Amino acid sequence: MDTAQLSKAGILFIILLCSLALHEFGHAWMADKRGDPLPRQQGRVTLDPTAHLDPIGSFLIPGIMILTSVFSSGMPFALLGWGKPVQISLPNRDTRRLDDILITLAGPGVNLLLALVFSIAAGLFYAHGDTNAVNRFFTPAIRLNVTLAVFNLVPIPPLDGSHLLRHAIGMSDEIYFRLAANGWWVLLILINVSFFRELLSTAIYASATPFFHIANFVTQLFGT
Repeated sequence: MDTAQLSKAGILFIILLCSLALHEFGHAWMADKRGDPLPRQQGRVTLDPTAHLDPIGSFLIPGIMILTSVFSSGMPFALLGWGKPVQISLPNRDTRRLDDILITLAGPGVNLLLALVFSIAAGLFYAHGDTNAVNRFFTPAIRLNVTLAVFNLVPIPPLDGSHLLRHAIGMSDEIYFRLAANGWWVLLILINVSFFRELLSTAIYASATPFFHIANFVTQLFGT
């Protein structure tokens, strides 16, 4: 593995860690705004990444996957990684359903916001001729954050999308927690099924395309 590949892997790893931490911060911030005291009591309403990253889910597993896959593609398709889940208590009975939906959406929402910021930055850098920064940092950052947002919205526990499905169909707590107990095994099986990979890849591509259009628009707007 040469220096360029190591640099590429290191940049991707740093982007992933920051994106995972901010994803979890999004959940904690929204919970705090909705009057849930638990995340603040546990020190989760902070931008300090050490409060949100998990030794195994944030460092060990994605680190191994990035280092092994960068030899061929530089961007693993199924980059598994997660932060420490934000615990919530939903104390407001009258707004509990809405609170849970908003808290759930806040995590992927932060990733999409990051993708927007990176797309604007990519357009500005490209407009000034710095294609190296765009290719090495901003393009992977956009793709990774869109991937995190889309993947987390898959309606399988423990992903964020399962909370939305739970409220959409009125799933009981008992059934949900039973499904959640085996959710990771289901995900591990699905990411090895070609139809699921193709479907997810299509959703990621469709979701990322508008951000690259924004980058192109910014480039044209500020280009010399």
